[in-house]
Amino acid sequence: MRKYVLRRLAGAIPLVLGIATLVFVLVRLAPGDPVMLQVPPGASPDVIDQMRTNLGLDQPLPVQYARWLARTARGDLGVSFRLNRPVRDIIHDTLPNTLILSGAALALAFLVGIAVGTVQAVRQYSVMDSVLSVVLLFFYSMPSFWLALMLVLVMSLFARNAWDWPIWFPASGMRSVDASSMTPFGAFLDRLWHLVLPTLSLALVLTAGIARYMRTSMLEVIRQDYVRTATAKGLSRSAVVFKHALRNALLPIVTLVGLYMPYLFSGAVFIEYVFAWPGMGRTLVEAALNRDYPLVVGGSLYFAAIVVAANLVADLLYAVVDPRIRYD
Repeated sequence: MRKYVLRRLAGAIPLVLGIATLVFVLVRLAPGDPVMLQVPPGASPDVIDQMRTNLGLDQPLPVQYARWLARTARGDLGVSFRLNRPVRDIIHDTLPNTLILSGAALALAFLVGIAVGTVQAVRQYSVMDSVLSVVLLFFYSMPSFWLALMLVLVMSLFARNAWDWPIWFPASGMRSVDASSMTPFGAFLDRLWHLVLPTLSLALVLTAGIARYMRTSMLEVIRQDYVRTATAKGLSRSAVVFKHALRNALLPIVTLVGLYMPYLFSGAVFIEYVFAWPGMGRTLVEAALNRDYPLVVGGSLYFAAIVVAANLVADLLYAVVDPRIRYD
């Protein structure tokens, strides 16, 4: 196991570096000049040239890349053009908020998706199976950002103003204005309250896909001979499903943990922007709009590393779900 992990980590380093290099080149080839976004209108050419020199943009692209690579090897991701702060500090301030949102969405999606898929498989071709299939197809076909806007309209704006519902959810931010005066438990509940709509926006689309995978996997497992044998022994339906079939049906679902991580982070970019969630996704959008090269490349480097690590964790989970798998 240890050799396998070390081998995967050794292969992940050039992969992450290659992704960061591609982003480094693409952001500099994109239209727009970060210098012109920072200098005041009517600035003299000397001021513009001095600003470009200060930002290191006066050098050829290969020289800029070599300098960036040398700094990154030392753990220095540079300084943000727009915020004038070290990129590493900005990422450390905003990335935990993105991980909270993505982690909550991933956990909710897998819990609900596995449960719904299991129910559909056990009650195949029933009315409940058909209804759930239609509902899942509806959410699966919805873009996450459009679903986020609809949730804001229905569960926040209309529920509070037009319909005067007793329960509505905040439409932006991750804490209330008076959160600093709340008790620790009250502040925690307030954070959960603000997390509901962003989490649903990310999780509902994932839930639909997980449920479909789970239904197919469970149907395949419950037709196996050992499941028929367990049923023939007189075990209850719940014991057959949860003790014998469920664990084996989960094996293909574990793959989705690694596959869905890129979707989570790409979806978080739009969801955080819609809900004004102060996470890394929203920060990257603003950095891209302002041609903040160091922040865009640094954030992409962190995201790539997390996705690669998630795929490694998904591979290791195989051995937990299926004892027959060993990484020797």
